[in-house]
Amino acid sequence: MKNISIQSCQFGNTNCTVAVAGCGDMGLPMLQNLLSAGFNCKGFDVRPAEEFSATADIMQWDFSAFAASPEVVISVVRDYAQTLRLCFDPQQGLFTRANQIEYLIICSTLATADIHDLATKLPAGVTLIDAPMSGAPIAAREASLTFMVGGSDRDFLRTKKLFLAMGQQIHHTGPLGSAMAVKVLNNYVAATSVVAVRNVLGAASELGIDRDKLLEIMQQSSGATWFGNNFKRIEWAEQGYESDNTMAILEKDVNCALQSMPQATGAQQNFDQQLLAQLQAMPEMDFE
Repeated sequence: MKNISIQSCQFGNTNCTVAVAGCGDMGLPMLQNLLSAGFNCKGFDVRPAEEFSATADIMQWDFSAFAASPEVVISVVRDYAQTLRLCFDPQQGLFTRANQIEYLIICSTLATADIHDLATKLPAGVTLIDAPMSGAPIAAREASLTFMVGGSDRDFLRTKKLFLAMGQQIHHTGPLGSAMAVKVLNNYVAATSVVAVRNVLGAASELGIDRDKLLEIMQQSSGATWFGNNFKRIEWAEQGYESDNTMAILEKDVNCALQSMPQATGAQQNFDQQLLAQLQAMPEMDFE
């Protein structure tokens, strides 16, 4: 974890208290790195407390207490439906109770239209920033994520230290929604490389080619991709498609990209449909 020397992070005249909602494979190490950097923060997750036995001290299980104190909420929940529940659920919604929230930072991957829709629903006085990240759980643990940040210059500068605590490459992409547009386009490309790399690794076995050697040569050649270059470091690289795993999240991200991109026709539409079909049909792989 990073050891970042920071002064008290201020928004207006208040010290920065941060809440992280959605403490899964990405959110939990992001929370830990914020704490390591000196921020006052707690996490919340809908999963039972026994799943967090090793990190129970940094979690808050009383949602009312979780939502009452932070000036900044970082959301790392799965999709837009969960984002809406986090914000507006009558029993456990951030904005259906008294709070001090000034910034809502969306780190989940959503469609660009979702970000603009959410902005219309938030109460006055709450600033929305879209800040999706890239790098997989290994980068979250190493505090080496890449963040794309959409918002005004002022809001980017006020929140930048948060991203520096969790990542290495921090890109201000422009106004609200621009970061999510960049992210879904990036993930569209990433999804195509996942399918391509998994397909050629399967073919390598049939052709009697050592798969480690193939990955090594691709990394040094025109077949280099983030997925192939980091195959041994990506925990989900050998996953088959299941509705609740990372391959399904990648499918969701492709759908977010397709919702955000101009309507495809002809060969491009066929390509998009085949990309989704191949992700959905992805078998589990045993690299050994």
